[in-house]
Amino acid sequence: MHIDIETVRKIAHLSRLEFTRPEEKAMEQELNKILTWMDKLNEVNTDNVEPLIHMSSELNVFRNDEVLPHLDHKKALLNAHKKDSDYFRVPKVIE
Repeated sequence: MHIDIETVRKIAHLSRLEFTRPEEKAMEQELNKILTWMDKLNEVNTDNVEPLIHMSSELNVFRNDEVLPHLDHKKALLNAHKKDSDYFRVPKVIE
């Protein structure tokens, strides 16, 4: 399969994208590189390869919850860049 400029323009129109002429040419080249790479993948023999359904054979692996000592206020604020008695001070984000 080969992508031409008209196909790039149609895809751009459907995607609501606007390209300049040099950008169209670059996009044509990039899309053709992708299709060439996909053709190489089609050359690989996958006759005896099982389809990949899950990335891991382990399903629903959970760890037990363990109650650990919590971090108290004083220790939590030790490395704070700015603090105000019991609180972290952060920059204002809402005007």
